[in-house]
Amino acid sequence: MNPNLTITPIKEWLPGIKRPLVISGPCAAETEEQVLQTARGIAKLNRVSVFRAGVWKPRTRPNAFEGAGNKALPWLRQVKAETGLLTAVEVARAEHVEEALKHGIDILWIGARTTVNPFSVQEIAEALKGTNVPVMVKNPVHADVQLWIGALERVNQAGITKLIAVHRGFYTSDKTQYRNIPRWEIPIELQTLCPDLPVVCDPSHICGRTDTLQAVAQKALDLNMAGLMIESHIHPASALSDAAQQLTPDALGSLLNALSVRDVCSENKAFTDKLESLRLIIDEIDENIVRNLAHRMAVVGQIGEYKQDNNVTVFQMERWLEILRSRIASGVVHGLDESFMKELCELLHKESIRRQTAILEVRNRNL
Repeated sequence: MNPNLTITPIKEWLPGIKRPLVISGPCAAETEEQVLQTARGIAKLNRVSVFRAGVWKPRTRPNAFEGAGNKALPWLRQVKAETGLLTAVEVARAEHVEEALKHGIDILWIGARTTVNPFSVQEIAEALKGTNVPVMVKNPVHADVQLWIGALERVNQAGITKLIAVHRGFYTSDKTQYRNIPRWEIPIELQTLCPDLPVVCDPSHICGRTDTLQAVAQKALDLNMAGLMIESHIHPASALSDAAQQLTPDALGSLLNALSVRDVCSENKAFTDKLESLRLIIDEIDENIVRNLAHRMAVVGQIGEYKQDNNVTVFQMERWLEILRSRIASGVVHGLDESFMKELCELLHKESIRRQTAILEVRNRNL
């Protein structure tokens, strides 16, 4: 079922915001001085619109620092009064929503650990009814776009139309360069299903360290994401949580200055004419691919019938391994990525097996 979200565009509730929208601040609000010093440093950059800070931190172990709690909310009010930055905090329960709104917090976000639990999201949605506060929803820990959409729908059905999705990467047990693998195809799928929904990238939680932040942030902008959420701390080395992934405000400024913000489109007629001609070529190639795929599957069907007529199994390992080897080798020769060719072969093989199995099932029913 396709999502049916009612979204108020960012430009209508954050007028004057330049692209990209930048949200920054410490992983956790630790002390009043730490919060205010970080906010002052961020405000001087004149690039950040929203100051984020974790007030209630869901942690894996019970003795880890879980944020300063309610006493930190007045600190954020002081941040807004002194710097003009909007403020944002994470909420995981209905009482968090109530306390945050009582203290004038401008934007709420639902974290990845909360998004996975529809009961928790619904509780937050109930607390949001009758308000007009913007809400950001982070992707669930695991790569499940429907779970992500479900959380957005619950909040939307509570009357919240100022919605932002936050891509913060996905858990993996594999050893990679990332703390949470980006799986860029997942936020792209979300944008495809919900084209009016702005998506912001959180490179801090994807990377887990500062040396790869810029590359991930740049890729997010190149994929036309609406903004970035990057953690910043006045003294990252002494941070009580996620010290390795937080930048000083000055380092944040350097990162933002190094990013290339490209246009979504161009008014250059020579460019648009050339782009259109290339796209027409792509359209023709794609049409040929579709026709060839249809022809391939028709032949697959004939093979399936022939196998059944001769009492031969649908799947033959030697043939599959030969297809995999030869097609990948051919693709590499023509400049195609090996992993792409492997995924393509697996997708075609899966459909071929499905079609031949369906033929067998029909014949078995008719016996």
